[in-house]
Amino acid sequence: MQSQTYPVRFSVDYPDRALNRTTTALRTLAAIPIFTVLAVVSGGTWQWSHESGSTPVALGAGGLLFFGPLLMILFRRKYPRWWFDFNLEFQRFANRAWVYLALMDDRYPSTTDHQSVHLDYAYPDATRDLNRWLPLVKWFLAIPHYIVLLVLDTVAVFGVIVAWVAILFTGRYPRAIFDFVAGVIRWNNRVIGYAFTLVTDRYPPFSLS
Repeated sequence: MQSQTYPVRFSVDYPDRALNRTTTALRTLAAIPIFTVLAVVSGGTWQWSHESGSTPVALGAGGLLFFGPLLMILFRRKYPRWWFDFNLEFQRFANRAWVYLALMDDRYPSTTDHQSVHLDYAYPDATRDLNRWLPLVKWFLAIPHYIVLLVLDTVAVFGVIVAWVAILFTGRYPRAIFDFVAGVIRWNNRVIGYAFTLVTDRYPPFSLS
């Protein structure tokens, strides 16, 4: 029940049709432009100036705003709505790019439209829904998930390779592999929502569903 009602919800529409074999064969090359855009959006540091010079301080976690929301929740019990919206839209965009690279959709990732990838989480009331101290340790509490996801992500890569061969020969993405890869991405998104975008205090379930 927890995995079904977890605040971070993710799904990908299964492409019940013949996928483009040409773009599938060249997917790694075709994905370079959109991942270049993703890398540009993900970049950015803030220079902290002091007497000895300046020190770069990371503002985000892979493009996500992390440090700012952490401080606001900690000291003001607020989560600025525009920071929340940025994190959600950035995470949606990143998911579309990864879903494309994983061959789960042959339409080129849009920077605005959701396409076949669905990610959502509710805007939290920081005073009511979020413990002000947990953001300091969530990244640490999520360590068991990092370990499991390291294994699952590796298995998913091999699954995508098998799916790549299957699509080249049949035009179809094996449904069992599709569901597994989607589950791994879902698991990653729940951990990101808990530990880095800080939208929920509910510990992520160890589940692909």
